[in-house]
Amino acid sequence: MPYNFSIIKNKAEKIKEWLKNEISSLRASRANPALIENIMVESYGSKMPLKHISAISVEDAKTLRVSPWDASALKNIEAAIGASNLGVQPIVDKQTIRIILPELSEERRKSLLKLLGEKLEESKISLRKDREEVWKDIQEKEKKGEIPEDDKFRFKDELQKIIDKTSEELEEIAERKEKEIQA
Repeated sequence: MPYNFSIIKNKAEKIKEWLKNEISSLRASRANPALIENIMVESYGSKMPLKHISAISVEDAKTLRVSPWDASALKNIEAAIGASNLGVQPIVDKQTIRIILPELSEERRKSLLKLLGEKLEESKISLRKDREEVWKDIQEKEKKGEIPEDDKFRFKDELQKIIDKTSEELEEIAERKEKEIQA
């Protein structure tokens, strides 16, 4: 009787997506809308991602331009960008905001790499928690007699292969970002 590993596989995919999303805002060398699109901005009484209330465009390699769809949101957008940990000062330009990204200092690169490491570790912790849940489920099914003891250990090995593969993929995602930050 096979064990259904689809739940852990789906959770593993979500963890990878979460990591990609989290590290997309870590600034590398070029201006990229992903740096600021998920900054939460107070708008109409609730917090919304910047990408939902404005257009974000790349003006040149070091400059982003934010064009709010409602000019009344300009002040809140400026405040939210200023409060983010990007280390940039938004420049209000009539109906838009310009963000000029400075060259990355060695100190800033180190702090970005540290943050990258923290995000990677968070994703691995989530993965380990999910592994523990599935392992407990397998053990409970064996105790109830739903699966034989031999299968329990075979399922444990299969589970570990899924975890190892996902962990390797998480490392690769982080490695790509690390190279981007150090470039």
